Amino acid sequence: MKSAALRYKFLFFLGLTTAQTGLSQTDIDQAACEGLKDLRNLTLTRAEIKKNPIDDSDYCYVRGIISPAIHFHAQLPLPKNWNGRFLQWGDGGKDGDLDYANHRVAQGYAVTNSNLGHDSAVEPGASFGLNNRQAEIDFGYRAVHLTVQAGKHLIQQYYEKKQDYSYFEGCSQGGRQGFMSAQRYPKDFDGISAGAPAFNYQGLNAAGTWNLQRVFRDNLVGNLAVDSNDDGSLDSLALVQVLHESVLQRCDANDGVLDRLVSDPLSCSFDPKNDLIEAMCPATPSGEPCFTQAQIETIADLYDGPKDSDGRQVYPGKMLGSELRWPGYYLPWEGNKMGPSKLMGVAGDHMNYLFYEKDPGVAVPDVRDINYKTKTTGANPEFHWIDWKIDDFFSGKGDLMKSITDANDPDLNPFLLNEDGKMIIYHGLTDTLIVASDTIDYYNDLIDVTFNGDSEAAKKSARLFLAPGMNHCGGGAGPNAWDKLSPLVNWVENGVAPESIVATHITNGEIDNERPLCAYPKQAKYIGSAGGAANPQNWRAENFQCQ
Repeated sequence: MKSAALRYKFLFFLGLTTAQTGLSQTDIDQAACEGLKDLRNLTLTRAEIKKNPIDDSDYCYVRGIISPAIHFHAQLPLPKNWNGRFLQWGDGGKDGDLDYANHRVAQGYAVTNSNLGHDSAVEPGASFGLNNRQAEIDFGYRAVHLTVQAGKHLIQQYYEKKQDYSYFEGCSQGGRQGFMSAQRYPKDFDGISAGAPAFNYQGLNAAGTWNLQRVFRDNLVGNLAVDSNDDGSLDSLALVQVLHESVLQRCDANDGVLDRLVSDPLSCSFDPKNDLIEAMCPATPSGEPCFTQAQIETIADLYDGPKDSDGRQVYPGKMLGSELRWPGYYLPWEGNKMGPSKLMGVAGDHMNYLFYEKDPGVAVPDVRDINYKTKTTGANPEFHWIDWKIDDFFSGKGDLMKSITDANDPDLNPFLLNEDGKMIIYHGLTDTLIVASDTIDYYNDLIDVTFNGDSEAAKKSARLFLAPGMNHCGGGAGPNAWDKLSPLVNWVENGVAPESIVATHITNGEIDNERPLCAYPKQAKYIGSAGGAANPQNWRAENFQCQ
């Protein structure tokens, strides 16, 4: 028997009006949506009309399950509002929930998203991976691909036609998903927008753990947060500000614009062991913030990044200009209750569940307690992040999980050349969670491997945009806001490759900084009125040129 939706469509196919059938358009829309639950080859739990809070429009909302534990949903604009495009919306962190893209639905996109195969309410952080290889595989690559397949099937059934174009949009974990899709499933998308991609997944998490170990070592002797009034509380971040000002003094003017941004950190040389000599404790006036030798070593470690005992680089160090972001991720102080977010949300349990082939043990009760004595026996033996060894990274012990989670293969021939796919990659230069220099290295490797070193040929298919002063996926002191999808759509559908993307910085609802982000390796150079580069009134896109 035909579903209610199909029966109603049949009536209108005969040319009957709503008045003749006694059905309103709302009835038709509701029946067409709810009729999706009758699909015999896709497990759906909900199909109903919902309101989009962005524009108050109706859309068809669908939820379903892909065995064994991938929960997904789809936001399908009504047929009259659909723009013919499919979009897979990317995730963040370890995911474990369903994310909405209401703004894209309001623009007419049919959107899907999944929980990556686990629910964060009951398996928070990385704990879903505890002795659960299937959950790790779903998280690594399977969930996104199968959700895409489900979404395309729903589009075919609901709109009675295939999508015209398929896109992916995501940042951080979503950026990794975009890279993974390009590498493993080149036919899934026509275009991929991937921001701050966590493609070197095990490397960046190893670095996060190592960075915290450097800060927490020897009872926080090198911590940059200090006790300013001898009350036992690490209340002051004055040293971080001193460090940042020193970096700006050396690096800010390199691009010709004094705007308190390090626009080209790779062109600047800063050595804390030499450039902070005047701020060392014996050299500074009494009462002024000063650095101890241990703190200088911490700074040097964060800039250098982790290496194993054989000198092999595990992950790049922090980029110059990112210093103000360090407290949020790595420095325990009064403001974060001695629990920086990298520790509390990521590094505290990643090595327990998502690095080794055989999990070493559950996370300790309080990841802030570096003196906690782990319980190594019983039904749930424990493993402490402070005990993780950087030498394990290249030992082979993490190779299986690298094969599941890492998306660092620079050979994108199947996606970029065979399928004529397009890829826009972007990264904020003050991102201290995922370091932009790693993405730059990947893009250069992509040029070498996929395009035989021909950077001009590479730009016909993939482009990298670096955002000075932008933090992780957004925010920060520099221009950080733009539509991450429309330049990709214009490229895929109209053949217009973006030479630059205009980004803005907004304060109190007003644009106070605007400039083009240039396709790498070009950078925005000031070409406005002579002597006006330091005037914020001149920080407008027309006063900059990609060179």
